[in-house]
Amino acid sequence: MNVNQSAPPVPPFGQPQPVYLGHHQSSYGGQLGSTTAPTSYGAYNGPVPSYQQTPPPGVSRAPPSAGAPPASTAQGPCGQTAYGQFGQGDVQNGPSSTVQMQRLPGYQPFGSAILAPVVSQPAVLQPYGPPPTSAQVTAQLAGMQISGAVAPASPPSGLGYGPPTSLASASGSFPNSGLYGSYPQGQAPPLGQAQGHPGAQPPQRSVPLQASSFTPPASGGPRMPSMTGPLLPGQSFGGPPVSQPNHVSSPAPQALPPGTQMTGPPGPPPPPMHSSQQPGYQLQQNGSFGPTRGPQSNYGSPYPGAAAFGSQPGPPQPLPPKRLDPDAIPSPQLNELPPQQKTRHRIDPDAIPSPIQVIEDDRNNRGSEPFVTGVRGQVPPLVTTNFLVKDQGNASPRYIRCTSYNIPCTSDMAKQAQVPLAAVIKPLARLPPEEASPYVVDHGESGPLRCNRCKAYMCPFMQFVEGGRRFQCCFCSCINDVPPQYFQHLDHTGKRVDAYDRPELSLGSYEFLATVDYCKNNKFPSPPAFIFMIDVSYNAIRSGLVRLLCEELKSLLDFLPREGGAEESAIRVGFVTYNKVLHFYNVKSSLAQPQMMVVSDVGDMFVPLLDGFLVNVNESQAVITSLLDQIPEMFADTRETETVFAPVIQAGMEALKAAECAGKLFLFHTSLPIAEAPGKLKNRDDRKLINTDKEKTLFQPQTGAYQTLAKECVAQGCCVDLFLFPNQYVDVATLSVVPQLTGGSVYKYACFQVENDQERFLSDLRRDVQKVVGFDAVMRVRTSTGIRAVDFFGAFYMNNTTDVELAGLDGDKTVTVEFKHDDRLNEENGALLQCALLYTSCAGQRRLRIHNLALNCCTQLADLYRNCETDTLINYMAKFAYRGVLNSPVKTVRDTLITQCAQILACYRKNCASPSSAGQLILPECMKLLPVYLNCVLKSDVLQPGAEVTTDDRAYVRQLVTSMDVAETNVFFYPRLLPLTKSPIENTTEPPAVRASEERLSNGDIYLLENGLNLFLWVGAGVQQGVVQSLFGVSSFSQITSGLSVLPVLDNLLSKKVQGLIDSLRAQRSRYMKLIVVKQEDKLETVFKHFLVEDKSLSGGASYVDFLCHMHKEIRQLLS
Repeated sequence: MNVNQSAPPVPPFGQPQPVYLGHHQSSYGGQLGSTTAPTSYGAYNGPVPSYQQTPPPGVSRAPPSAGAPPASTAQGPCGQTAYGQFGQGDVQNGPSSTVQMQRLPGYQPFGSAILAPVVSQPAVLQPYGPPPTSAQVTAQLAGMQISGAVAPASPPSGLGYGPPTSLASASGSFPNSGLYGSYPQGQAPPLGQAQGHPGAQPPQRSVPLQASSFTPPASGGPRMPSMTGPLLPGQSFGGPPVSQPNHVSSPAPQALPPGTQMTGPPGPPPPPMHSSQQPGYQLQQNGSFGPTRGPQSNYGSPYPGAAAFGSQPGPPQPLPPKRLDPDAIPSPQLNELPPQQKTRHRIDPDAIPSPIQVIEDDRNNRGSEPFVTGVRGQVPPLVTTNFLVKDQGNASPRYIRCTSYNIPCTSDMAKQAQVPLAAVIKPLARLPPEEASPYVVDHGESGPLRCNRCKAYMCPFMQFVEGGRRFQCCFCSCINDVPPQYFQHLDHTGKRVDAYDRPELSLGSYEFLATVDYCKNNKFPSPPAFIFMIDVSYNAIRSGLVRLLCEELKSLLDFLPREGGAEESAIRVGFVTYNKVLHFYNVKSSLAQPQMMVVSDVGDMFVPLLDGFLVNVNESQAVITSLLDQIPEMFADTRETETVFAPVIQAGMEALKAAECAGKLFLFHTSLPIAEAPGKLKNRDDRKLINTDKEKTLFQPQTGAYQTLAKECVAQGCCVDLFLFPNQYVDVATLSVVPQLTGGSVYKYACFQVENDQERFLSDLRRDVQKVVGFDAVMRVRTSTGIRAVDFFGAFYMNNTTDVELAGLDGDKTVTVEFKHDDRLNEENGALLQCALLYTSCAGQRRLRIHNLALNCCTQLADLYRNCETDTLINYMAKFAYRGVLNSPVKTVRDTLITQCAQILACYRKNCASPSSAGQLILPECMKLLPVYLNCVLKSDVLQPGAEVTTDDRAYVRQLVTSMDVAETNVFFYPRLLPLTKSPIENTTEPPAVRASEERLSNGDIYLLENGLNLFLWVGAGVQQGVVQSLFGVSSFSQITSGLSVLPVLDNLLSKKVQGLIDSLRAQRSRYMKLIVVKQEDKLETVFKHFLVEDKSLSGGASYVDFLCHMHKEIRQLLS
């Protein structure tokens, strides 16, 4: 059947059919606790009485446009109007005093025709401004060019990628100047060893199209950086290290590792080379960024003489000079260069693809119009672009994003391209207020209509036949009877006349009310419960945590999640405190005072009371308040330092089982559980294992007991959220197993101090308690014939190969699914995905949420490469690698990623790019940021830790990334760097970002850097006195307190602007980002520089330029 056929005009929405009970909006995706009366199905941007217009023909079996969308301007991530990237005279993310960048002739912004082929479009940022001076030109590398060389086609719209606008942040406090507040640690790992994981080659898959190319020089070219030291003859490159975007711990030494001398005979000037492709981009040669940093280490030979790129380009061809040819620029003698330029890259960083420019172009081109989902296989705007979505038959990209929207028709083609075929699914994603939540459809006792064979749910792609009496399944082609109560006549195009009255026939996402058949034991569920389990050992009392938490819970319990227009939450609550023993509390409303019951036999855990343990907050408010007042006093003089952990989870799970409901445990825990009890752990922290084959054991749980416990929790629908407050090693790898397998979250506040960390902890707690959650959930992904789901990544449990089981699932969590071919696909029919999530709502209602997505299929590799999404690709590759470290050496994991990236790009070069010199690196247009983003993943603390990164930090970040969405991984691996003082103070919109490199920092400016977990305010030493006074309330730079976490509230425009921007950034992220003020040349600056991911990192990670050169070498080896 053809999914891409036109939708005929039909009448606007009418009344529901007599047997159809109507549909109304759920509270999912909308404002918490918003009231929504049942409405008839209406237009985009909210329910309206009916459609205002007939649908336009020609969409892919999708519903028509539902009313006119609101006029919208290009929006920035904070909801402001999109801004232009450059100020007057401002260099695009470059040093303001040196080379200006200018668009060369032939540069075009991305077009708007998404599926159009690409035509010679430059794939990389071109310099702005006047041409470089002769001194600067002579410093350029004789050969790297970037330009778009591709098979003729029109440009895809908005296919660049960069940091996201919304993101989950990880927690981390900063006492010892470590971002996670790392405690003192042991020795640093040897820097000289690369890491990876054996035999975990990512599965084969497919890619997008249009070229960026650049030509490395034949002589005087940069050496490939060895991530672990100089390359030896015959030695392969284990994967470039790089500065890491994940998180930071205590500062590493300021000085870079000693570099090799940049001396040696310069190579002769290479012969000129011309090409017919787009304008080129000069690339500076490998070296350190910025005048103040020394030469890079890890070079096996001197800069100028080492021919790193193979054969010399051929003699000049008489082709039109459409692009600047670096090969035509003579290479200067090293001693002719000014001293500053001897240590600079001869590859100009401004000449290689810029994430910032790609993001900016996509915002300008695609941020102003709604993204209408009626067209099959349409690539959505980037996650960093603020756009509205209009559901016309395919699920919004807020729910599903794919690595490619055009799937190869055959498995051979997929293996050839190596592009992973995967979807990142966020079933309960929150929507902006302008977009309507999924409609809820109630089919009564008969339940939702499904295919008899494959059990797929009714969706817009099902084909009705025989006058509407039967329908053909779009997933398995089975012909099914239509029940009499669901029957409706067809129009002249074969479409049901009530198609636009029914969400399941016209929308990509909707919900069904489930019948009792979808419930455990054929019984509708009770409303879920929350149990707060508080560690009252010595550390928790002494730090002030228990008192702070009890005080907060008094007010927080009034804000439990509720559904639709409910006046109060249906969720019940219970309380447990513990150290070596557990204390249960009876808070029944009829009691004058709470009653405590102690269970000291933690080896055989049971719940000592049922009645009075789980209560309604409103009914028992007085008793609960009394309990929360008494807990800090009861344990004020405790000297008990030992704690248990597994029995606490066991107790919570048993309580939910006894109450016959699902729910969530909130655990507040401070130390390694060393008390005699099930789940007892020992300190196994051993940094000597780093860079050895046994390093993987640091990520594995100590004991299998926690996996067994997690399995029991999932069966009961018991989700666990863990708040950790460690002062030393607590074995996060083991303690996080239960939260990870139950769909929960882990928050970590190392060296917790109330005065420093109160705001972050309380903000995270409030958001965690208030967010809407689906309980006791099962998710299944169905596909049309030809592909199938083969692998899953995320925070969940799987008992078989198809069902993803989640004790809890919130709006921040994603499940990443990988697909493989099991048959040939058909270009005409395309490929279909259907994600079905069965869950219990906060009110105890059993529901099915359905998301449908239709993709194109292709027989040409060029079509695959033209429709890829780099941000989603990086999300998949990071999760693949982070799971790989559990079973394989880190070096093998890194090598696998590098090899796969090289194969993807080499396949493009071989099969899709127009012929050109072997010295050119040609990148697909929508994958031109793959090298810079992959380098960030390789340099991350999980895959390449610095000396200051603790074992717990690595385990924490590993589990965190596992369930991140695409926007979160985007900004996590490539942080946003925002200059605060370059734009006029009156301009309150978010300033344009600059590239994450020290070279982009000006000592006269102030910058904000955020990665979703951390927030730095970097202050240059040359900032004007007036700016310092306006922002910090002190008269000079020297008086600013380094490490400050709260800015003074001052009554001036600059202070209000910066405070507003910080609040706006925090609102975009799922975790609270604690502010850290960093002064230039201060010891904390080392921690800040960890996030400047385009530079070489102290842990040995390659700079962006070096890694690009290395990828080019790998690609050339594959092609030869």
